[in-house]
Amino acid sequence: MARRPSSSRRSPARRTEAVPAPRVDLYQRITDTIIAQLEEGRVPWVQPWGDLPGAAAVGMPRNAQTERAYSGINVMLLWASGMEAGYPTQRWLTFRQALALGGCVRRGEKGTPVVYANRFTPDRERERASAAGVEARSIAFLKQYTVFNAAQCDGLPEGLYVPPPPPREDLIEPRFRALMEASGVPIHIGGQRAFYRPADDAIVLPPPQSFFEPVNFHRTAAHELSHATGAAHRLARDFTGRFGSEGYAREELVAEISAAFVCASLGIVPTVRHADYIASWLEVLSSDPRAIVQAAGMASRSADWLLARLPAELAPEGAGGPDEGDEDDEIPADMQAAA
Repeated sequence: MARRPSSSRRSPARRTEAVPAPRVDLYQRITDTIIAQLEEGRVPWVQPWGDLPGAAAVGMPRNAQTERAYSGINVMLLWASGMEAGYPTQRWLTFRQALALGGCVRRGEKGTPVVYANRFTPDRERERASAAGVEARSIAFLKQYTVFNAAQCDGLPEGLYVPPPPPREDLIEPRFRALMEASGVPIHIGGQRAFYRPADDAIVLPPPQSFFEPVNFHRTAAHELSHATGAAHRLARDFTGRFGSEGYAREELVAEISAAFVCASLGIVPTVRHADYIASWLEVLSSDPRAIVQAAGMASRSADWLLARLPAELAPEGAGGPDEGDEDDEIPADMQAAA
């Protein structure tokens, strides 16, 4: 069989370079999840603790190594994951943290994605601002990392597997009354409506006996106190939105989530205080993929402001501070290049 003559021309080399994967829009992914839950009639900052036997008691999710409470949107992400799986504790940790504690994540276990929120200023923006003699503008970003519940790990210290005792029922009301007093916000009891009045920085609440369940007095107070944290001399949120406007819906979203965080921190099962706003929240989330992350962040600051005023002996442990990342908090290289 004759051999084919050789040729000096080579066939074009096949391209083996991997096509760069598009950067996932974490804001949009989270927003799509929250929208789907709301459309199904599930409010992600209100979880059915009492309906799931064996699930963790009401409370804020915490890092198993540092004991710090998670904050912002991560609370909702971890609540949802913990409830779906029926984990008995709300202690979470990264793969490396499990190793550092002498344990390991069991093979085949699926982690829960959470995010680290921060801001950075690209070098190009620093140079522009320096040349123009103005302040450099920072860019908000989310970095995703993965955590596992203690129940997904083996070999951890035994204490991390034991669910914390539920809050003593006889202390819930005194702690909440102390919170109301420590806030410094004037509270007037009377009438049939609950509201915060920015004009004179005061809250009006119906008397406790007018609520079908006494605990609803505390849930309602938590909502109105959360509004009050937005006053100019506190956290300075925007109160200019009129009823029915987008700004009004955003503030209601912050107050709803903040009240849920306050209630859960004090052992009170959160409920939705204003379900009639769900349609307006869906409109806000559909038009702005960052709205729910921003609202949850402001809600955490609101809840932290209130809880920080409790006397030390009544304050929840481990509250406050930003969430910690998995490996480090560096700025992703692709974001620096794109900025």
